[in-house]
Amino acid sequence: MNSRADQLKAYDRLLTIMDELREQCPWDRKQTMQTLRHLTIEETYELGDAILENELDEVKKELGDLLLHIIFYAKIGSETGAFDMADVANDICEKLIARHPHIYGDIEVANEEEVKQNWEKLKLKEGKKSVLEGVPQSLPAMVKANRIQDKVAGVGFDWEEPYQVFEKLKEELDELQHEVSENNAERIEQEFGDVLFSMINYARFLKLDPESALERTNKKFIKRFQYLENKSKELGKSLKDMTLTEMDIYWNEAKLK
Repeated sequence: MNSRADQLKAYDRLLTIMDELREQCPWDRKQTMQTLRHLTIEETYELGDAILENELDEVKKELGDLLLHIIFYAKIGSETGAFDMADVANDICEKLIARHPHIYGDIEVANEEEVKQNWEKLKLKEGKKSVLEGVPQSLPAMVKANRIQDKVAGVGFDWEEPYQVFEKLKEELDELQHEVSENNAERIEQEFGDVLFSMINYARFLKLDPESALERTNKKFIKRFQYLENKSKELGKSLKDMTLTEMDIYWNEAKLK
């Protein structure tokens, strides 16, 4: 691996290239924080895909793309005198030191859970009115639910055992089924949301990331369905012309593969 000196040299090289691109490239010169925003979100999802597939070379590349975006935002900030890359780095350093009194202070913690609880308490002391202020409004609903549950658990608002969460999930499923039988569309949506929220909470107790779990299932389904599509082409048939029994045969083949 590269030495600290080599890492700093590479970082300085990237800062220099960013300066040059901002001055000389028409596209880079034109960008604003607003125009970069959607690209940054896209790069973040691409990093997430690479991590999920455990493709480390792709993880490295996507991290580079994200690092470029961070430096790009800092460069734009420096042009108005708002902040530069040193401000960004120093701010996060100070935050990390303040949020880790068990490392940089005299606080003792027994485990990871106590670290998380201290983290949320410290954030409230910093002036936040709610532990939920740090949950971005634009997060996808599943990710947001997971972060909400994680945040409130950090201040003790939580179930004690996984079986309690599972019982709550079964209760929500019963309530959903009741509303389905009543054919109450508005109530069905509400109860369906409660079921999803409970499922996400149960995943947290099982030490699972629900977003990753669902995405793995998405990828698995895509591979199996594409196998089915390829088989139908080999048979010279359209999927619409195949019976469910025929489809099921190749679906099971895909599962075995």
